[in-house]
Amino acid sequence: MPSGRTATRGLKQTAGSVKLQPVTPFEPVLAAVPPAGSQWTAQIKWDGVRMLSLFDGSHTELINRRGNRRTLQYPELTKPEAYCRAGSVMLDGEIIALSGGKPSFHEVMRRDSLKNEAAIRAVQPQVPVLYMVFDILYCNGLWLLDMPLSQRQQMLNEVLLPHPHVQQVPSYPDPAQLLTAARQGSLEGIVCKDLDSTYAPGGKDKRWQKLKIISDVTAVAGGVTFRDGIVNALLFGLYDDAGKLHYIGHAGAGRMTVQDWRTLTARIPGLVTEQMPFAALPQRSKGSVWIKPELVFKLNFLEWNPSGTFRQPVIQAQVDVPPRSCSLSQREL
Repeated sequence: MPSGRTATRGLKQTAGSVKLQPVTPFEPVLAAVPPAGSQWTAQIKWDGVRMLSLFDGSHTELINRRGNRRTLQYPELTKPEAYCRAGSVMLDGEIIALSGGKPSFHEVMRRDSLKNEAAIRAVQPQVPVLYMVFDILYCNGLWLLDMPLSQRQQMLNEVLLPHPHVQQVPSYPDPAQLLTAARQGSLEGIVCKDLDSTYAPGGKDKRWQKLKIISDVTAVAGGVTFRDGIVNALLFGLYDDAGKLHYIGHAGAGRMTVQDWRTLTARIPGLVTEQMPFAALPQRSKGSVWIKPELVFKLNFLEWNPSGTFRQPVIQAQVDVPPRSCSLSQREL
């Protein structure tokens, strides 16, 4: 059972009722090899948007990793009573969208980036989503954070109902075998979890470990280049602990559409600056226009070069995260 400290975490007293407040999700650390031992279980790492689903019995909220509301963007997930038999609940999972049978970050961002209700209704049938649920943090008035993962998974299995847009993430006893299967399927990677692990909001430790097959990075743009008046590439950087922006390479290839590039081009005049934002002049500086480091993108790439730049980067999508969160620590391992 949860401790007294845990039992009140995230609760806000309101006139005669208890309102659920989101927690900061527990994060895995990056690992080089799968852990061994019977206490480990493994799950596919989904290339989507981390999301908490909160239901206090009458009100529903979807909250992303950064604590931002996304209830408007995913109307098919706003009735937890249709996919969960609990009277009140907080679920943790990943919202994904498929392309060619595989999760596509670009596709799910077509939904996540929208702010207009009419636009969301129009895109909803074009980009169906799945909520891949892997944890339950609160259920029927009780916090489950101090329960071992094995018990939380059992409870999750008991409360989830069949639903076209919600699935429980399967768990597998052999991390190495799942990693091989994920590699064969060209998936992003796997997450290995200690079955005895409790859930530490805002925590990040080796009780959860992620192994990546496809490397990715969230980086901030500090410059652009043009072709025929349209932006055709961006120069990217990551911040060190002192707040200096270090160049990691440029990218123009990716999943951005012609309209995406045109929309981006229209934003550039308001961001142009004479001051180069990088700590040192990038190799690719000829013809570049410096911009204020405000635009953040998720990119996939092959590997890090010895020079500290990435090899064969591919732009996945623009993301709504603070530029200063684009840290050099992403180059771990």
